[in-house]
Amino acid sequence: MRLLIIEDDDQLGPWLRQTLEDALGGADLVTSLDEAKAALAVREFDLVVMDRRLPDGDAIGLIGHLRHLQPRPSILVLTALDDPGDIAKALDAGADDYLGKPFEPIELVARAKAVVRRLHLDQKGSITVANLRFDTFSRTAFVDNSPLILPRRELALLEALVRRVGQVTLRETLESATYGFDDEIQSNAIDAHLSRLRKRLREHNCLAIIRPLRGLGYILSEA
Repeated sequence: MRLLIIEDDDQLGPWLRQTLEDALGGADLVTSLDEAKAALAVREFDLVVMDRRLPDGDAIGLIGHLRHLQPRPSILVLTALDDPGDIAKALDAGADDYLGKPFEPIELVARAKAVVRRLHLDQKGSITVANLRFDTFSRTAFVDNSPLILPRRELALLEALVRRVGQVTLRETLESATYGFDDEIQSNAIDAHLSRLRKRLREHNCLAIIRPLRGLGYILSEA
């Protein structure tokens, strides 16, 4: 899963990114509407978490744009503007949920998971490739029904491959799923992560294999 955080507070923004990244997957942080539009132009997101008051305007105006994207991301609005009129304005514009500041981290994570689940992640539920099963909501992998514990970036790579099972997953797609805009990516980083992931799958007698396609990317399929 990929998240976009739109928050200009220099303390809350990084905290939101880390908290939601730990719970849901890779996250990118931007601090203005212009930066958000630039990010949305080059990357698909499953969830957008946005503050209302931003340096270049009210984020409500961005919701209409988000609703017309394909695929459409879930939208969670976070703001101190929490009177009934403001809540109604955000929801009428197309937000999936609204959480007033201040809030508890446990509620933030629960609401973020809920809006994503309602919109599209639970449409597939789980994806099975040979004896490998990936639960798309809990982001948990199983081999022969035994949990496969993976580091964050290896889990993100496996999720990207599983969602395109039998198809070529481009290197650019894998990098986008694993790293944020601000991360420095070494030239062989994806290959190194995938090498470790393939080794873990073999060690767990997984019958799904990840094959490299030179110059293109990788493909996940049954052995």
